Amino acid sequence: MGSLPEPIEETNYKKPPGIKFLEGAKKTAFSYKTYQAIVLIVTFFAYAAYHATRKTTSIVKSALDPQTIEVELNSPWLRGYAQNSRQNLRGSWVLGSGWYPFDGPSGTELLGYIDVAFLFVYASGMYFSGHIGDRMDLRIFLTVGMVGTGLFTALFGVGYWANIHVFYYYLIVQMLAGLFQSTGWPSVVAVVGNWFGKKKRGLIMGIWNSHTSLGNITGSLIASGLLKFGWGWSLVVPGLSIAFIGLVVFLLLPVNPESVGAGNDEEDDDLSPEKEWKEVTEPLLQSDSSEESAVGFIEAWKIPGVAPFALCLFFAKLVAYTFLYWLPFYISHTAINGRYLSNEESGNLSTMFDVGGVVGGILAGYISDRLDARAMTAASFMYCAIPALFFYRNYGHVSMPINIILMLITGAFVNGPYALITTAVSADLGTHSSLKGNSRALATVTAIIDGTGSIGAAIGPLLTGYISAKSWGAVFTMLMGAALVAGLLLTRLVISEVATKIQNSRSQGEPRSQQSPVNLV
Repeated sequence: MGSLPEPIEETNYKKPPGIKFLEGAKKTAFSYKTYQAIVLIVTFFAYAAYHATRKTTSIVKSALDPQTIEVELNSPWLRGYAQNSRQNLRGSWVLGSGWYPFDGPSGTELLGYIDVAFLFVYASGMYFSGHIGDRMDLRIFLTVGMVGTGLFTALFGVGYWANIHVFYYYLIVQMLAGLFQSTGWPSVVAVVGNWFGKKKRGLIMGIWNSHTSLGNITGSLIASGLLKFGWGWSLVVPGLSIAFIGLVVFLLLPVNPESVGAGNDEEDDDLSPEKEWKEVTEPLLQSDSSEESAVGFIEAWKIPGVAPFALCLFFAKLVAYTFLYWLPFYISHTAINGRYLSNEESGNLSTMFDVGGVVGGILAGYISDRLDARAMTAASFMYCAIPALFFYRNYGHVSMPINIILMLITGAFVNGPYALITTAVSADLGTHSSLKGNSRALATVTAIIDGTGSIGAAIGPLLTGYISAKSWGAVFTMLMGAALVAGLLLTRLVISEVATKIQNSRSQGEPRSQQSPVNLV
């Protein structure tokens, strides 16, 4: 283990080839802020591509379920349609859905197994990805993950033209896609955390985290639009797209200021990235190799705040990913103002949940920055998600405008804390003071938090597959209970933050002569 840091130091000082080319053409090095902009833009589109490929299976779920197709084609609500409308609907289903991917009496159950297998491999792989990511060049690691994700996402769709009806083919391909997907989040959060200090991190990463929702929206629209040409296209096109963006990452992404020699060039008074970088790197340069080694898995779990936030995210992602994988299906099976929507319409409407998620993520980041209270903000959003879920379930069917408004509100409260914990909180804890200046814990801490959350993301859709067969009301009860538990898990941290606020307000009210000298150090 002691020999691992040596190759890392060698690669850290190699500029990405695209950066070398652009700076060579310009004949001058980029400014610190330019590098920051490149990092935000490249990582934004990189992880948006990850989520676009992840969203596709939820859109094609109804198209791949023979039971759903048969039930919907013969359901009573179709009798009210004009004959030409029924023919159009049937034609659309035949083109997009009349090809069963695997033999078996229960398409829904088998599709559920594929979802769960993907998510469990993704969650397990997350722990290993963070461990590896802190020990190698994140640019290379992220590129391999994106190209691999694109390959296996496309191979799932290739089964449409190859006429493959073997369940285990799709299961194995989806599991391998989940393994490569796990490389994404620890890598992009670590890179952004390397470039941005704690000040305004919540707002910046809240805005940046909209890539999750943008990726979901893009994936939904692409998959829904391509269904009529055959469900295979709904997977191959996003797969090729993420592989292409992976090449862009390889060419342009600087993983930290040292990799481009920008560590000590400029002073950014607002965000103070250089100052924070100096504070982190100078102790490393003065320490021995054992102190520079990446933080271990168990050691990372012991960082104050990691365990409660990880467990909170378990339940937060349980709620969020249940919507991610089942919302289009739920919409298509729930009459809105007496009308059932088609698969394509349901997929398009479900994007409103992600639009609300963008607003929620930015709002949560901004509030947490202003209050300097991450736990308080996350817990408050989770508690507000409970009534939002209740109203969406009970009143979302009244009319389309009410459905959209309630879906936007639900998306904001569900995705707000999810976004905050996986971005700003993970970056904060990855540079926690207990690490004594060791910056090589970002990917590991991020992987622990998001990996634990991803286990909940696997359990939520799995339980929904069983519970929804009996009652969608029971599904929403489960989601409200999960939101409640998520908030309660942060209680100790919330109390600590409130106590700190009270103490600070009291100390600010005291005359300067009465304040403790310790506070001035």
